[in-house]
Amino acid sequence: MPTTAQTPPTGGDDRKLPTFLCFAIYSANLAFGRAYKPLLDALGLTYTQYIALVALADEDGQTVGALGEKLFLESNTLTPILKKMEQMGYVERRRDPADERQVRLSLTPAGRKLVDANPGDALIDATGLNEETFPVLQASVARLRDNLMGATKG
Repeated sequence: MPTTAQTPPTGGDDRKLPTFLCFAIYSANLAFGRAYKPLLDALGLTYTQYIALVALADEDGQTVGALGEKLFLESNTLTPILKKMEQMGYVERRRDPADERQVRLSLTPAGRKLVDANPGDALIDATGLNEETFPVLQASVARLRDNLMGATKG
């Protein structure tokens, strides 16, 4: 019998909060936020700003829409974040000359320097994962996310 999102594979009382996979993911996300906060506060960034910078480092000249898809954010949520990062000197926004409706994004040298410093490296030991388990867990969580996203498209 397949398990549900709430039922542990070993059976038992599926009404206990610790058995909810969704709660384990949710609380791990909160723990990551707490761990990142002092590192990012020192840089004057929020977590969302930081992951936007990392995503921009992957590809220069992305549109706001493409970046939003990568980050699972709507343009109306992302635009104020990008404007703030532009004011901070980390991001450059410019209209696409071929399509004025599109805004293209690039990291500035300061933004690139910040991403290259990789402040998240300080948290690797805190995860308790090693070189073998880290990529396995990351891939499993990404697959879980993708499965849920696929199941909820309508």
